[in-house]
Amino acid sequence: MSDALTTSGTSSQTSDTDLAARRFSRSMIVSGVRCMLTYVVFPWLLPALGWASGVGPWIGLPIGLLAIGFNVDSIRRFRASDHRMRVLVMAINVGVIALLAVLVVGDLAELLG
Repeated sequence: MSDALTTSGTSSQTSDTDLAARRFSRSMIVSGVRCMLTYVVFPWLLPALGWASGVGPWIGLPIGLLAIGFNVDSIRRFRASDHRMRVLVMAINVGVIALLAVLVVGDLAELLG
C-alpha cells in the first residue's frame, strides 16, 4: 500500500515539474517572439518591404503584456514545484519580465507621445 502512495506522489510531482517546464518553455517562446518582432521584423523586415510603418507598438504592446503574463504563470508554477533549478528559472523569468516591461513602457510612450 505504501508503494502505491509513493508511486502516486512521485507521479504527481513529475507531472507538476513537467507542467512547470512546459509553462517556462511557453513563456520563453512568447517572449522570444516579442523580441524578434520588436528588433527584427518591425524595424528592419517590414519597412524594407514597404509595409507596417508605425504598427510596431500596436502589435508589440499586447504581445508584450501576454508574454509578461506567461512569465508570471511560469514563476507561479515553478514556485509550487520541486524542480531542482526552480530558483534559477524563476530568476530568468524575473529578468525577462523586467526587459519586457521596458519594451511595454517604450510602446506606451510611442503610442501616447
